[in-house]
Amino acid sequence: MKKLFILILLTTIFSCKEESSAAKEKVVIWKAYDDAAEIAANQDHENERMRYKLIQSRVSDKNDIFLPLYDEVSKITEVEYERLKPLILNQTIFSFRDKIENNQLTYEEIVLFFLYRIYKYELNNAKTLNTVIALNKDVVKQARALDKERATGNAPSYRHPIYGLPILLKDNINTAGMKTTAGTVALKDNEVEDAFIVKRLRENGALILGKVNLSEWAYYLTRPCPTGYSAIGGQTLNPYGRRIFDTGGSSSGSGTSMAASYAVAAVGTETSGSILSPSSHSSIVGLKPTIGLLSRTGIVPISSTYDTPGPMTRSVTDNAILLSAMTGHDTLDIKSVENHFPGIITAGLHPESFKNMRLGAMKLLLERDSIYKNSIESLRTLGAEIIEFEPPKTDLEGFSNVLNMDMKNDLPKYLKMHTKPENVQVNSISDVVAFNLKDSLIRMPYGQNLLDGILRDSTSNETLKMLKADLEKKGRNYFDIVMDEHRLHAVLSINNYHAGFAAVAKYPALTVPMGYKRSGEPIGLTFIGKPYTEADLLRMGRAFEKEFQARKEPKGYD
Repeated sequence: MKKLFILILLTTIFSCKEESSAAKEKVVIWKAYDDAAEIAANQDHENERMRYKLIQSRVSDKNDIFLPLYDEVSKITEVEYERLKPLILNQTIFSFRDKIENNQLTYEEIVLFFLYRIYKYELNNAKTLNTVIALNKDVVKQARALDKERATGNAPSYRHPIYGLPILLKDNINTAGMKTTAGTVALKDNEVEDAFIVKRLRENGALILGKVNLSEWAYYLTRPCPTGYSAIGGQTLNPYGRRIFDTGGSSSGSGTSMAASYAVAAVGTETSGSILSPSSHSSIVGLKPTIGLLSRTGIVPISSTYDTPGPMTRSVTDNAILLSAMTGHDTLDIKSVENHFPGIITAGLHPESFKNMRLGAMKLLLERDSIYKNSIESLRTLGAEIIEFEPPKTDLEGFSNVLNMDMKNDLPKYLKMHTKPENVQVNSISDVVAFNLKDSLIRMPYGQNLLDGILRDSTSNETLKMLKADLEKKGRNYFDIVMDEHRLHAVLSINNYHAGFAAVAKYPALTVPMGYKRSGEPIGLTFIGKPYTEADLLRMGRAFEKEFQARKEPKGYD
């Protein structure tokens, strides 16, 4: 039986000829195409960030990414793929566990199924999302080893629910065996050891499937610039509307990979909105945890004050499980907490009763967004106590100065601690700026005005300390006035609309699919709570998800 992707891409991508071992090294399974017409078609897009200068990466060759596992993926037939579809698509992690225990699925089948989907879409120039930019060449062997371990009765007696399941990581998270580039040419050859959270994932048995695209330097390179663009990965596209809808950023690939069902779960990072935005734009569940719940060691930084990794999944249940798999006290991260906050791993199994919820709804959003208004009214009908309020008028003046000075200080520390001089020749922001200027068309086609701004920023250490304290006070005041007065469990927002306030307050935020605009663009309902209330947010999010069932698969990727 011929493979499905061979049937689809036979004439343009795959070669089926018998070749010698030497010739196989020259096999081409993907060819670059002329994207000029697509670029031209977007020049009048109403969203300035969607006016692309390029779509394909001018740096990376997809053959280098996808050839190493090509022989393994080629073993799946179309019939086998269709057989596995109902067992794997739209299943939760707990469902995977049951099917494995009942011998309906193997770890190898799960890994190969997701790889098949990645190859099917990412090697098709009419469907590609430019999402997967690195693959773990050993992942099939690793899955096979787990199957053998289980068959011989040697599997660990306790296995975290994430055990044996394939996870994708944003490409600013250090991962052994794959480059960690942050999307920039300056880190193209960056070979590193695992970040702390990746070590935790591996310790809990997760299989790292690969790395996904992002907004370069976590969207702190230049403005205006399309979200989801990086020199290494090209332009990430939204499966709900390729070149029509924004992907959000900076964890763009983490969002689109989940929307297109490329893995069981993905990990993103956020400084201000970088998990909430792409999650809501991709109609998935995204959690930005309280600063300190998850380690940041081994993650390319913007700001040690506000950065955090977080889980991005298709369900609240999976979000809770992935979050729990990454927790742990990291002595190298001064903000890392020792308490693991029990209740997180099972939060998705225990939806909160609506009658127990006290929630704040912003009057301005009620006036301006009908989907939000209808959702709030439905919550009220279901028994939730809704307090309509107007948050205090405040600004976040000085926020960009904090990001500037943090990145100026934190990036050199990362480069010194984690990179190898033979692979990475930059040691500071000024080095990166100079490096990009040597080939601006390839390395920074949209410019680098944010990096230039960092070099110009002369904020003193004393002023920086004052700004951080002032911003945290403003952020907490923004939510606390209404939350404390009415004993609210959460404030409800849309997408990443209030991510900046949550960022400076260092408060957790969970976004859950809420519906779709008339255009078909996804929109999310965002729960913002007090520090370390992740389990509460997840239980409320699960109740909303279960009752409203708002998420739909993107057409063409179902």
